[in-house]
Amino acid sequence: MKKIALVGLGYVGLPVAVAFGKKQYTIGFDINQQRINQLKLGHDCTGEVAPKDLEQADIFFTSQVEQLSKANFFIIAVPTPVDRAKHPDLSILKEASRFVGSALKPGDIVVYESTVYPGATEEECIPVLEKTSHLRSGIDFKVGYSPERINPGDLEHSFSKIMKIVSAQDRESLNQIAEVYDSVVEAGTYKAESIRVAEAAKVIENTQRDLNIGLMNELSIIFDRMHIDTKAVLKAAGTKWNFLPFEPGLVGGHCIGVDPYYLTYKAQQTGYTPQIILAARKLNDGMSRFIAQKTIKKMICAGHPVLDNHVTIMGVTFKQNCPDIRNSKVFDIIDELRGYGVEIQAYDPYADREATLEEYGVSLMEKEELKPASAIIFAVAHDEFTTMTSEQVLSLGLKRPVIIDVKGIFNADSFPPKQVHFWRL
Repeated sequence: MKKIALVGLGYVGLPVAVAFGKKQYTIGFDINQQRINQLKLGHDCTGEVAPKDLEQADIFFTSQVEQLSKANFFIIAVPTPVDRAKHPDLSILKEASRFVGSALKPGDIVVYESTVYPGATEEECIPVLEKTSHLRSGIDFKVGYSPERINPGDLEHSFSKIMKIVSAQDRESLNQIAEVYDSVVEAGTYKAESIRVAEAAKVIENTQRDLNIGLMNELSIIFDRMHIDTKAVLKAAGTKWNFLPFEPGLVGGHCIGVDPYYLTYKAQQTGYTPQIILAARKLNDGMSRFIAQKTIKKMICAGHPVLDNHVTIMGVTFKQNCPDIRNSKVFDIIDELRGYGVEIQAYDPYADREATLEEYGVSLMEKEELKPASAIIFAVAHDEFTTMTSEQVLSLGLKRPVIIDVKGIFNADSFPPKQVHFWRL
């Protein structure tokens, strides 16, 4: 039996560690000591793992690199963001590789789960492992790639229920890696032809979604100019059996809003500049500005002054019923609105107050603290918001408030035109 160590205990790594921990003793490593302390107390601030599941898993949580030497099967699941120029930032991945490299022994296996561009594992990660360990890849130790498919906040499609793509340097190590994952993944494994194929498969999963949402966003802008309700159009079109059920919206988070840049970066290195992918990225990144500007126009049409007037933001996380604020485009809406001189007040039942203030400079308020506002933007479809009555929504605003429904969670007919200026994406 392989002795497993998980490197990186975030939204991806922790569910994987727990899955293995329920089967066998597992080492869970993260450089964030605060995170380690919380997990030792049975608390997962990401909300991905329930306390009872943490309790049932036999995991040794540690931030001490030397503890990694006790393992012989390493799974690296750390963030791979982009920098301000939208280029891949592999610094965290390389640091994790150095940690693992320092613990490598002949016969060990290293599997990467972090999203990268095709070729990154072999071109960027393996050299770090070799340099740190003084061992030879493919001879002394083996490397594989198994792209993560964790969907933050989705408790239905959990780690063990999603088919796992596995790949490796050779047939022997591929079979070993597949055997390890098969022990915890109920949906089974798919053996990719090569590491690069597995890397490419992962990066196009979210690129495809980005393109489809981009189309919906462009349609919503077009239909808005035509004074047509986009949601009504999609509902009608959805009666055809092969119409894809995508909707317009903000594209944030650590996957859809990031992964396509890994593919376009590598494509440009080959001398090809992607057209459709970058166009979708530009359009989706611009939706926050479109929504903010629409809010300002609606406020003016409703007779509300803009300067120093209150706008309430309901929800700041990148998706519903999830505390994840990474790359949330709601904060871009806030930045754009602040440029017009409005006073922002925000509420979110899931987001961490301290993290939101530290990372974005936004102070979250309690719901009871919200002042009646000229405009209320429902930016996230949290269950708490989707179950609100029209009276509860109206109680958040001044007379004839502007209601901006980004996610299309309300019925427009619930708000009489004489009482509210309602608009949805």
